[in-house]
Amino acid sequence: MKIKFAGRAILGALAAIGVSFTANAATYDLSVDYVTIDTGGMQTKGIGYNGASPGPTLRLKEGEDAVIKVTNNLDEATSIHWHGLILPYQMDGVPGISFPGIEPGETFTYRIPVKQSGTYWFHSHSGFQEPDGAYGSIIIESEKREPFKFDREYVVVLKDKHPHSGARIMRNLKMMPDYYNRNQRTFGDFISDVSKNGLGTTLSERGDWGSMRMMRTDIEDVQGFVGLINGKSPEQNWTGLFKPGERVRLRFINASAMTYFDVRIPGLDMTVVQADGNNVQPVKVDEFRISVAETYDVIVQPKDDKAYGIMAESTGRSGYAFATLAPKEGMRADIPERRMESPLLTMADMGMSHGNMDGMDHGAMSDTDPGIMAGMDHSNMAGMDHSKMGTTKTDPFYAAGSGLAPEAANGGKFLSYADLKAQKPLYPERPATREIELRLTGNMERYTWSINGVKYEDAEPIRLKYGERVRFKFVNETMMSHPMHLHGMWSILDTGQGKWNPVKHTININPGTTVYSETEVDEPGQWAFHCHLSYHMAAGMFRKVIVEGGPAVAALENGNL
Repeated sequence: MKIKFAGRAILGALAAIGVSFTANAATYDLSVDYVTIDTGGMQTKGIGYNGASPGPTLRLKEGEDAVIKVTNNLDEATSIHWHGLILPYQMDGVPGISFPGIEPGETFTYRIPVKQSGTYWFHSHSGFQEPDGAYGSIIIESEKREPFKFDREYVVVLKDKHPHSGARIMRNLKMMPDYYNRNQRTFGDFISDVSKNGLGTTLSERGDWGSMRMMRTDIEDVQGFVGLINGKSPEQNWTGLFKPGERVRLRFINASAMTYFDVRIPGLDMTVVQADGNNVQPVKVDEFRISVAETYDVIVQPKDDKAYGIMAESTGRSGYAFATLAPKEGMRADIPERRMESPLLTMADMGMSHGNMDGMDHGAMSDTDPGIMAGMDHSNMAGMDHSKMGTTKTDPFYAAGSGLAPEAANGGKFLSYADLKAQKPLYPERPATREIELRLTGNMERYTWSINGVKYEDAEPIRLKYGERVRFKFVNETMMSHPMHLHGMWSILDTGQGKWNPVKHTININPGTTVYSETEVDEPGQWAFHCHLSYHMAAGMFRKVIVEGGPAVAALENGNL
């Protein structure tokens, strides 16, 4: 994605506004380097921090000031975005929006007043450096005592390491969108469907998907990766030690380019205590799905003197990451049986029931409109009320009859957004001043992704007013899930729980669903707002957000710079 940047001098002057620092500061030096990433059966060239991928875990304290000096040892420009941190926009690290970027040989100093606690991460926001290995974790210690107890903790960073570079993957997807889809349907599947559903129903269903030029197996754009935990493949087996009876806090971070993971630890209940850095009322689960860029903190209490496996299967079941919790060095848990059958998309995931596709003239559809995905003009789908999508008796965040609705491997409790309740409200309740609709759209055949049918380079910025409260309406008109990330401000996910609605930095929007969130517009400046799937973002599902008013902008308007 090409982002034009102007006003380098103005941004340099603005960097001094609203950033004051005391002697209570944490200082880190980070270098951005070319590295070799070894997953056991594969070695690839990539990009890392301080000579390694993943980079180090940065440990900060709420209330202190972080000074992080970043030196670029690459032969190309780079950047670091501090994912989920609330900070002055000039420190957010998005080239072309919040700063110019870091040129080869240069050192840039990030100055961040630490105003929060919890589990976060950092990554490059330049090109495909993040998929190529430029990521690391952040732990921020709370000023106050945590509302839950634990004896030890581990960061658990999930990653989908592919043998191809990010740039090569993008070229392949633009050339052939199903290039990496290894789950194409076969004649054997057709025979099976006929025996199960009958010839007429099977032919009709195949015709519907054929008219849309889509596949029911198109759940993961990119397959063929090796799943990593803390940089280790299942073969390399990252291991975290415990003493039986201890309460262990696991800080899960999904730093993947494209992969959602379903996480379980057979034999152990997991108590979710934090989502995206914010404490939630504890909820006990057997399994949870973590979208790209999300974080979840869970507490487990292994009581037996044995090894337990951390199993993270991709939602499309094409790959997995695995690690071990053990009482002694050298122990390795058995890899649990994998769920090999890939989920299949349904018509419900496209917001319609099979055999009832009113208002859709497939014969008249063209492939020239940028708002069309695989022959479907999602900007004008008569007969489909997207505002009523996503209401099921079991989970309001999945379309009724969705092929992606999760089930725990052991038949137990699978975490839903509907289970998340804030431990303590971050903001007082008040009505939103206005609503902004963001339709998630795209064209799978050309591999272009967009918002409201318009790619980033052709779109006007979203303009917000400092001090207002905005309600965002996400309408997913595609067959893919999209983790939407707003930089610099919190997103209050509407789960129908009023002031107890959870506060997140990344919200997953499933196919065929409408999801609402609200944002207190309390940070001035320019921010990024995008799908966090790396190749969707690069293909255009991205917006600039300009917050008008507020301290920094007011100073500029009054001629104080």
